[in-house]
Amino acid sequence: MQTRVAIVGGGIAGLALAHGLRARDVEVQVFEATPRAGGNIHSEQRDGFLCEWGPNGFLDNEPATLRLVEAVGLSGAIARADDAARVRWVLRKGRLRRLPATPDGFMASDVLSTRGKLRVLLEPLQPARRGGEVESVYDFARRRIGREAADVLVDAMVTGIYAGDARRLELQATFPRLAALELEHGGLFKGMRAARRAGMEAARSPGGHASSGSGAPGGGSPLGPGGTLTSFDGGMEKLSDALAALLGARLHLGAGARALSRSASGWTLGLESGETWTAAHVVLACPAWTAAPLVRALDAALATELDAIPSAPVAIVFTGFAAADVAHVERGFGFLVPSRERLGILGTLFESSLFPRRAPAHHVLWRTMIGGARDRGALDRSDEELVQRTCNAFERLLGVRAQPAMTYVVRHARGIAQYPLGHTARLARIDALLQAHPGLVLAGSSYRGVSLNSCIAEAGNIATRLAI
Repeated sequence: MQTRVAIVGGGIAGLALAHGLRARDVEVQVFEATPRAGGNIHSEQRDGFLCEWGPNGFLDNEPATLRLVEAVGLSGAIARADDAARVRWVLRKGRLRRLPATPDGFMASDVLSTRGKLRVLLEPLQPARRGGEVESVYDFARRRIGREAADVLVDAMVTGIYAGDARRLELQATFPRLAALELEHGGLFKGMRAARRAGMEAARSPGGHASSGSGAPGGGSPLGPGGTLTSFDGGMEKLSDALAALLGARLHLGAGARALSRSASGWTLGLESGETWTAAHVVLACPAWTAAPLVRALDAALATELDAIPSAPVAIVFTGFAAADVAHVERGFGFLVPSRERLGILGTLFESSLFPRRAPAHHVLWRTMIGGARDRGALDRSDEELVQRTCNAFERLLGVRAQPAMTYVVRHARGIAQYPLGHTARLARIDALLQAHPGLVLAGSSYRGVSLNSCIAEAGNIATRLAI
């Protein structure tokens, strides 16, 4: 008899999990409350511009994602970011500074002061902390590479990934790789050197090949993700659409869950329509704040822990310009704004520089993030105010005075999950509480990684576990 699994949530975590379970001959049903699958993955055409509501791509350094892309038949539709993606900028003291791509370039750059750069170079001499204390991303960076680099480079990195506050986010939960480099090798640069040596040894072994794990020229950096930004012709929704199509009738849209109970025969999931479904396992592949009310009657303590996982609101402002109006702007991947600059935006991606087909001929598309953990009130502003704030930033930083040919604002009131200090301990408490509810599983970006890659990799692990 086949194992039956009910999945609540048709975002990328739920879809990838369902695909993995089907491949292992598990009977699966997916229940999504909204009229469409994919969650925040949504590629919308606006006047010839392709606007990505959620992730605009994924890094190609996660094997689980590449395997999934191949399995759903999308390998031929892959679009990798243009070489312009190598050029990145950060705002410092009111001016955009180009982020160096090499160690030599770092010393010649003006992204940090001479004193700040020298402090970074002293990182290998800093003693390692091995006591296991809970530490924020900011405190870790200040301790390892100095206050200036923490304020500029690390703050910007956290802004770009989490729209969060580096002083409040837990290092082990948000950037476990950084914590592991210090724990295992005594520091960031020592860990990078060890990784390079391991890659060279693998390349010299019979049948071996070198892999930095980043896919990026030079192997990436401990202060930022490596890999090549990758998407699909037509946008990221190609992936969620392909997964949904393969599920067919096993995917139920407009099917919100309202109740969850367990009996001797297994789990019963009650839907808002009044229907019920029984299964041996129920996976809540929805945000923690959606999962909490479903488990409250079952376990109030578990619901309380889930409710305590915060998220950061984010507005995305899309602006399309005539190429001639911004021809003077030196572009690349985009720029990030550290919190100390107080510009009113988190950063801008030069979207059509990365993926030229996302703008019509003779036009460019830029994508700006506003809000985040430090500016929660930003989403109370009107679309017009958010667009004006964006255009003011462009005029100040880039000298762009032209009005955009297209504007579009997308709001995510609970946009990106935040992993504050104590998040790892909270996950341990959640795991302990789940022991009393065999067959109940949590998945998705609220817990162990906000990226698409993290959600897909976790889904594969859960599929393996449930299929046993």
